[in-house]
Amino acid sequence: MSSYADRLAALRVQLSKDSLDGFVVPLTDEHMSEYVGSYAQRLEWLTGFKGSAGSAVVLPEEAAIFTDGRYTLQVRSQVSADQWSYQSVPETSVAAWLKDHAPAGARIGYDPWLHTAQWAKMAKEQLAAKGAELVAVDRNPIDAVWADRPEPSKARLVVQPEELTGQSSADKRHAMADWLKGEGADAAVLAALDSIAWTFNLRGADVSHTPVALAFAVVHNDGTADLFVAPEKVDADVKAHLGNGVRLHGRDEFEGFLEGMNGKLVAVDPERSVAAIAEALTRAGARILQRRDPAVLPKAIKNKVEIAGQKAAQARDGASIVRFLKWVEAEAPKGGLDELKASDRLEAFRREGGMLKDLSFDTISGSGPNGAIVHYKASAETNRPIEMNSLYLVDSGGQYADGTTDITRTLLIGEPTGEMRDRFTRVLQGHVAIATALFPKGTRGTQLDSFARRPLWEAGLDYAHGTGHGVGAFLSVHEGPQRISPAGSSQAGGDEPLQAGMILSNEPGYYKAGEYGIRIENLVLVVPVDVPGAEKEVLGFQTLTFAPIERRLIKKDMLSAEEIAWVDSYHAEVVEKIGPQLDDEHRSWLVAACRPL
Repeated sequence: MSSYADRLAALRVQLSKDSLDGFVVPLTDEHMSEYVGSYAQRLEWLTGFKGSAGSAVVLPEEAAIFTDGRYTLQVRSQVSADQWSYQSVPETSVAAWLKDHAPAGARIGYDPWLHTAQWAKMAKEQLAAKGAELVAVDRNPIDAVWADRPEPSKARLVVQPEELTGQSSADKRHAMADWLKGEGADAAVLAALDSIAWTFNLRGADVSHTPVALAFAVVHNDGTADLFVAPEKVDADVKAHLGNGVRLHGRDEFEGFLEGMNGKLVAVDPERSVAAIAEALTRAGARILQRRDPAVLPKAIKNKVEIAGQKAAQARDGASIVRFLKWVEAEAPKGGLDELKASDRLEAFRREGGMLKDLSFDTISGSGPNGAIVHYKASAETNRPIEMNSLYLVDSGGQYADGTTDITRTLLIGEPTGEMRDRFTRVLQGHVAIATALFPKGTRGTQLDSFARRPLWEAGLDYAHGTGHGVGAFLSVHEGPQRISPAGSSQAGGDEPLQAGMILSNEPGYYKAGEYGIRIENLVLVVPVDVPGAEKEVLGFQTLTFAPIERRLIKKDMLSAEEIAWVDSYHAEVVEKIGPQLDDEHRSWLVAACRPL
């Protein structure tokens, strides 16, 4: 269809045919994924919104799109205000908006394969207050009008060897079986794609930048499992790797399998499983035990092998970043460099290392005002030149077989203003506060988040995103359950106690709409810390990411002696870890970029 207005009109015609007065469109797939395959990009197809979190509601006479603070600017640039009203989360929600806008007696459709049972229950209650009804659809009405909708990926599964995972799939499944026995349960449903990849030591290529395969699984209390995946994805190597303890089925057989679990007590994650799973089990006469997916926490707590792999990947990635930083410094003053050329060259530097599997997300390459768009993605329409006397923000990462990287640097092109230096230094102070934090075991990310914001708060400033997210081991660049975020944030998960072995990002920022953005991001590992005389177990962070921080943007007189010492020590470690990977010319540049403050 020629325009987003045409698509919205076609959907309204289809809703009328389906006897519906509205429809809810989330940005997810049947696995509640953050990043989804092209076949599931229904929100983007309908609205033009290209962010990684959002949802929409279509009624006969009005439509609304819902995003959080990360996408306030982006949604307005990509989605037409003529057809859509912009709604901010968490100030409102889809269910709350429907309660106010759906007419009495309305039938509002939802796809039970794209929402949790919790969400459906809440939305039903909100609509009931208006005398309206939430209706599960058998077929998503967007699919009926999306004529050229892509097919799901047919990419083959790949075995992730034990020398990189540090634990066999059989051992992981038996640990789950012991947990199930302790709960008195017969089985657990695994619906999250990264949980399935981790549990079975498999990787895939069905979602851009996330090495997972479209699959469902049921793990039983004897350590065996049923894996539901398209047969063409499975070769002899994968079958041999899985062994006799894993029974293979087509992905389309999953719902029928659930309907055969009569009398079983089945653990289902209410956050990571869609409503259709609970409905199938209920139809079967199974009992549902609401518990968190048993892969989530052990996946987040990296073992020694995974930590070693992550450190190797970070060091390799850091060498690519240094080559890029030196290249930008040389090329930008010549003119002709823009956001797309820069991000393409950064990817090329990573690929030249010979071990890159994929990027870990679409590179955020933001020059000047585009840097103030938190999750900006450069396109032919938005591409800006990287101009003199400006800031250039680049947030990027790589997927390597031994680890997943994510790093942000803010580059100075030309001369900074005093305000730029002030804001950059405050962001740096927040970054150092997290990097050096010591905290008792049991501390949650919500308790640490304000450490990073305090220097900005003192100047009446803030940023509208979390300070840190979990990161997988050659898996999702955004991994739960741990994160560092404000209490009550729409980016949930900050209430998980931090444990040794978890990896998180440390990424405070500052964004001046229409002018520039600043973010400094490294990955950190939670480690035990020996504190003399401590009466509790103490944890802290070990920095994993190594690349220069822009010295010319630092106002040294704003920093404490301890903060200066951290910057100098960090830069010395950058030279130590990255220098040996570089030729003489790049090493000399690195030494100069990392000289003490």
